[in-house]
Amino acid sequence: MLEISLISLFLTGLLGGVHCLGMCGGIVTAISLTGNGSRPLLLVGYNLGRLASYVLIGALLGGLSHWGLAQTSYLPLQQSLFVLANMLLILLGLYLAGLSNMVGRIEKLGVPLWQRLQPLTRRFLPVRHPLHSIAVGAVWGWVPCGLVYTASLSALASQSAADGALVMLSFGLGTLPNLLLMGSFASHLQRLKQQRPVRLLAGLAVCGIGGWHLLSLFSSWMPAAR
Repeated sequence: MLEISLISLFLTGLLGGVHCLGMCGGIVTAISLTGNGSRPLLLVGYNLGRLASYVLIGALLGGLSHWGLAQTSYLPLQQSLFVLANMLLILLGLYLAGLSNMVGRIEKLGVPLWQRLQPLTRRFLPVRHPLHSIAVGAVWGWVPCGLVYTASLSALASQSAADGALVMLSFGLGTLPNLLLMGSFASHLQRLKQQRPVRLLAGLAVCGIGGWHLLSLFSSWMPAAR
């Protein structure tokens, strides 16, 4: 059985922080500019809502795979999903490094759904209450994002709703440091993410994770091929 590395997913979320700042930076900055003492609580609420959506996505996809893959040969399809997820991860790394825009095109696939969900946030803006920030975060968890798509494929390759939820939770926790820091150092982090060496290093590191996963999988096939 193919095991999904939760640590690797955490690192993917962490190293993909440059992308996170681009996808969630605007709403996080808007919340961080709230002029009252509840700003830290609002930022925490936003991220709790976002993580809740990730966990829900993981549970749905994991449950779907448990039901659907049980009807067929599980391992080959699971391995195919694993390969696809890591190929997408490599493309994402190239995108972060500024070497390819393929992931940007893939993200457009989620635009129709996002166009239906995003208007739901308007009733909670400007964010003044922690419950409103949780609601905004829950909606923002569905924003079209190559990082989320990569983790979602890993959740789909899991064995159950619980495993899928855990996969997405691990990924989501990796994204937390960048977005929590952005609430306090928004302008500094925005300048930092635009620096070419930072983008290149983060992108190549993400490519490395995807490449290492694929190499590990292909290496496991070699004894069986003899």
